[in-house]
Amino acid sequence: MAASAAARTIIENCAIATVDANDTEYASGYVVVAGNRIESVGAGKAPDGLDNVVRRIDGTGHLVTPGLVNTHHHFYQWLTRGMATDHNLFNWLVALYPTWARIDEPMVKVAAQGSLAMMARGGVTTAMDHHYVFPKGSGDLSGAVIGAASDMGVRFTLARGSMDRSEKDGGLPPDFAVETLEGALAATEETVRKHHDASFDAMTQVAVAPCSPFSVSTELMKQGAQLARRLGVRLHTHGSETVEEEQFCKELFGMGPTDYFESTGWLGSDVWMAHCVHMNDSNIAAFARTGTGVAHCPSSNARLAAGIARVPDMLKAGVPVGLGVDGTASNESGELHTELRNALLINRLGAHREAALNARQALRLGTYGGAQVLGRADQIGSLEAGKLADLVMWKVDGLGHSTIADPVTAIVFGAAAPVTLSLVNGKPVVEDNHLVTADEDAIARDARAEAQRLARIVAQG
Repeated sequence: MAASAAARTIIENCAIATVDANDTEYASGYVVVAGNRIESVGAGKAPDGLDNVVRRIDGTGHLVTPGLVNTHHHFYQWLTRGMATDHNLFNWLVALYPTWARIDEPMVKVAAQGSLAMMARGGVTTAMDHHYVFPKGSGDLSGAVIGAASDMGVRFTLARGSMDRSEKDGGLPPDFAVETLEGALAATEETVRKHHDASFDAMTQVAVAPCSPFSVSTELMKQGAQLARRLGVRLHTHGSETVEEEQFCKELFGMGPTDYFESTGWLGSDVWMAHCVHMNDSNIAAFARTGTGVAHCPSSNARLAAGIARVPDMLKAGVPVGLGVDGTASNESGELHTELRNALLINRLGAHREAALNARQALRLGTYGGAQVLGRADQIGSLEAGKLADLVMWKVDGLGHSTIADPVTAIVFGAAAPVTLSLVNGKPVVEDNHLVTADEDAIARDARAEAQRLARIVAQG
């Protein structure tokens, strides 16, 4: 639709952080949305004479930013929050895999609804889900997740995961919780062909995503990378999350995780890895050289005592870095906007101390950095003319923020800011801190019922 014929929404009198290449900001400015695109952004009032204006919003007391981009999550874990709360990663996985192996389509659907609702209400406009547990006879789990995202109106990437290294092969998952090599590859290809949209304004994309070195065979890693590149989609997995993983890789493969990934074709500008906590200088240089991205998950890393990722060093080297919620069994809040603050605070506990990250760097991680990691930086992640209209209005004149003069500092350092408006593809998903595309109370009731059903199935053996 031509911009002149598209319905326009005008937001004005607001502070704006565009997160463009120059970090352009306006103390009082406007954003004009035409259809599903940003038409213009600037200081002062919106231009006069614009036709077909269907909505004009006074943004006084608000900061407008690009929508947040989540780069790592496991939606199904919404049903297993609050379990194994004092475990490291390997013990936590061993404790929870037997429960996760009992999930089915109704459980996954409502878990996806809960995960998406929590993120969307907190300013996430692009979500992703790394789903890798496919019990036999459990139904169309990928379809359930994609359908939930579509209904919510959130832009979405499904990382179609897989596992084929079970306990009998020296892996962590139970034998009944994994797929065969051939089955995993075939199902992944089917999911890509059925659901992936490569267009500029795509609402659904699919990545190839074997789970991790300790749950996936080397052959699945190699053939998964080949499959992704043949189909022209991105690659995602977990990497360098814990010291135990480093030891596991050295014992099994005779090399550390980064060298192992490179040997299997898993470094490149079409790849992003979750966590990357235990990276030495050589590893970081390899990621920078190849353009491999990182999904930084500070709260989950802390919850599982994994360590502090070297985010300042990655950024300095030129590694693309975004933020991730991770699954809610290791980050019970399920929110990404709190990760802006946690990324900054946790990284200041590392070697760089107070110089590690500042508020604007944290905001960039959660917006443009995430868009880079998902391969969509030319479409989303900053407020610029021609980009997709995914944006958030944060209320910063209320009790939690009114005495913080700088609005970017307010939303990063302050309490979680209320979302007055969130647009995805130019359409409202949140208004006045509530979802307009879903019933939050109904999702909460349904999720509780499915969590209880899962617990009963596990208890019955």
